Amino acid sequence: MSTSTLLPALSNHQIRLAARPVGLPTRANWESTTEAVAQPVEGGVLLKTLALSLDPAMRGWMNEGKSYIPPVALGEVMRAGGVGKVISSNNPEFAVGDYVSAGFGVQEYLTLGPADFKRSGLVKIDLGMGTLTQWLNVLGMPGMTGYFGLMDVGQPKAGETVVVSGAAGAVGQTVGQMAKIKGCRVVGIAGGPAKSDWVVKELGFDACIDYKAGPGAVKDGLKQHCPTGVDIYFDNVGGEILDTVLTRINRGARIIICGAISQYNNTTAVQGPKNYLSLLVNRARMEGIVVFDYADRYPLAVAEMAGYLKDGRMKSKEDVVKGLDAFPDALNKLFSGENFGKLVLQVAQD
Repeated sequence: MSTSTLLPALSNHQIRLAARPVGLPTRANWESTTEAVAQPVEGGVLLKTLALSLDPAMRGWMNEGKSYIPPVALGEVMRAGGVGKVISSNNPEFAVGDYVSAGFGVQEYLTLGPADFKRSGLVKIDLGMGTLTQWLNVLGMPGMTGYFGLMDVGQPKAGETVVVSGAAGAVGQTVGQMAKIKGCRVVGIAGGPAKSDWVVKELGFDACIDYKAGPGAVKDGLKQHCPTGVDIYFDNVGGEILDTVLTRINRGARIIICGAISQYNNTTAVQGPKNYLSLLVNRARMEGIVVFDYADRYPLAVAEMAGYLKDGRMKSKEDVVKGLDAFPDALNKLFSGENFGKLVLQVAQD
């Protein structure tokens, strides 16, 4: 018998994109709605959202225009990856109580038919490999981004100097720790003394530059901590910091463009690199990373990094905000730098 017949009627609270933001999103860009929960069709599942990943990329998904993924449509539930639990199943591959990762959207429940599984990225997750929040951090999309950006695009070699901006954020954590495991010298760039101290003392970076320490802080910090230059730069912020690092790169350097959070809420044109001719002089390479390109290899990266979490070579810090209604303000923490660690929205208790 279908387990769906045993469930009472449920209401699904959702956050939808009401208007495209100009600059920083406000509550006027969002609409709260409630609708009945659809029970799963044959071969389908009903999922309860437990926690959602809040990522800088979400700001880009709100804009109209061509990108690596279609924009969120007006009136659509806001796109977000998350983790949750199967609460009703008409599919023998998923049992009630299974934990899963999927593109949940900013809502309390998600009903998927079998044709939706691949599109949503639905997979079971093993809490023996990491906690729910770690599955949104090191073992989730940020961790996959850091892993494949560093390993496939950066191609680190032992002894090289790696610089990563947004070092205390979700992607930056993984990049720096992976680079150390691979035998590199690692210098982070982060905002504020608390974050800078944390990536050195807790994550094991060799040094961290506080870009908020004053004019010239990044330039002076790179000169001090990268005396032989930069071999790999993993860029999460763009803007002036990217330009400054480009003045310090070595011959054959690799620059990984992951994000440009300093530019996402600009109301004028995005500031591109002024010092790009350094790529020519140094025969260097700048390449973008979109994590979805590596989806077929996620299990390999998850297995490797779960091992590092278990043996203590990697740590995973999450900043958890509670409640679906907190989503608009929580998202903006990313752009103020207020979050400390991977930003997670807890939607429900397990």
